[in-house]
Amino acid sequence: MIKVFLCDDHALIRRGIRDTLSDAADIEVVGEAGDYGELRQLMREKTADVLVLDINLPGRSGLDVLHALKDEGTAMRVLVVSMYPEDQYAIRALRAGAYGYVNKGGDPGLIVSAVRTVAQGRKYVTPEIAQMLVESLTAPAVENAHEKLSDREMQTLVMIASGKRLSDIAEELMLSPKTVSVYRARVLEKLGLTNNSEMTVYAIRSGLVGN
Repeated sequence: MIKVFLCDDHALIRRGIRDTLSDAADIEVVGEAGDYGELRQLMREKTADVLVLDINLPGRSGLDVLHALKDEGTAMRVLVVSMYPEDQYAIRALRAGAYGYVNKGGDPGLIVSAVRTVAQGRKYVTPEIAQMLVESLTAPAVENAHEKLSDREMQTLVMIASGKRLSDIAEELMLSPKTVSVYRARVLEKLGLTNNSEMTVYAIRSGLVGN
């Protein structure tokens, strides 16, 4: 039996994933968490083979959690399930230690296949991610400016470009508005931009958000 933890701040989404996984006879959801703090408490009380993790968590993001678990050397394998398209976060998640990445908007059955694959210690990537990996290996070594951004800076860029205000971002990520402003300033500096409009145009042209 594959034991699974779910970590997503939306209870309705957790329920949907839990119901999908519960239909598989060889998978059991043994615990749920809405943020990193709840996940740490869960890990003290129980063990699991696979953690199904959302990227967009309040406080410490899913990428932060991945880095923390990787540094600790935990045996639990992580499958990232996110609303963000593969081209935004998949490669970052895999580099941070994830064993797989699945888009929430895809076929629910993919999550079951992904959990089984990850539980076996194998990487799970969609054809889209596989293509991105091949292109990254064969393309000339030209770095996009946004690849220099930290995980949190990247998250801030995508959220601003998606039309969210700094106050909304601060509330969603459980950060102070001042901290979000610092991330915004770093993004502008690293990308050589001057305002939110230029940031949005950059994100659209780079395929980080839809137009």
